[in-house]
Amino acid sequence: MDIAADDLILFARVVDAGSFSQAAERCGLPKSTVSRRISALERSLGERLLTRTTRQFAITEFGERMLEHARRLLEEAEAAGALAQHRQATPQGTLRVSLPPDFLQELELVPFLLAFATRYPEVKVEMDLSPRRVDLVAERFDLAIRVAARLPDDATLVARRLLEMRHGLYASPAYLARFGRPLAPADLVSHTGLKLITSSGEAQPWQLSRGDEHWVGAPTGPIAVNSVGLQRELAAHGLGLVGLSERYAAAFTHKGLLERVLPDWCLPTMTVWAVTPGRRLQPTRVSAFIEMLREALEA
Repeated sequence: MDIAADDLILFARVVDAGSFSQAAERCGLPKSTVSRRISALERSLGERLLTRTTRQFAITEFGERMLEHARRLLEEAEAAGALAQHRQATPQGTLRVSLPPDFLQELELVPFLLAFATRYPEVKVEMDLSPRRVDLVAERFDLAIRVAARLPDDATLVARRLLEMRHGLYASPAYLARFGRPLAPADLVSHTGLKLITSSGEAQPWQLSRGDEHWVGAPTGPIAVNSVGLQRELAAHGLGLVGLSERYAAAFTHKGLLERVLPDWCLPTMTVWAVTPGRRLQPTRVSAFIEMLREALEA
């Protein structure tokens, strides 16, 4: 016997409301739909639940017995709804986040996590720091932070833009005093550049632009690393020119450890993206983390 639980719950709502009209209004359904579904339920059960007159109904003996089960279903459904509503109102549960290691250079992660844990103590954070692009759906991640000029199209994911970061070239005062300051992009071929190794294993080229003008070249130098943080330290010690975001270079430029080179020319602007599975209902722990991350990045 195939009995629809939703129809049993509707039966309990009809009895509690006292009329088909009131039940239909409370459930947001046409009265004819409510009547049809109760009739279909009776046919499935093989017995009448209600005896109807023009203006009212009476519950049968069989209906009284079925009402006990129907009300238990209704109570469970309402309890589940209340739990879901509470979880939506109060972020909780486990939050799995994927972050590229270089993103840590743009965000002071420890203070951020301390603040998040203080604000949302019922959320457990599991963080994967890896340059690889995780499969959010297959690996059951709630969120991935990705830094790229643009992302590939993927209908299974939703990407939210958090921050745009402008990039430029920097060098230490000691390096510039020793080797001179490049005045045009063409001068870079005679300078030492610190190479950044991407996740593909290739050295990232310098792509400079100024208005409609463009220049592309490869850094020339003996040192290649896959860490922006290490690049910044090496540049501050005079080992070559480096491409950095203005945000990440700021701490060193304020201290006089680095200076902007070719300030009229910019490297490609990179965007920080919050990428989530394309589910219709996003847990509040995810939206709370994203919103707090956006606030931290804009601070």
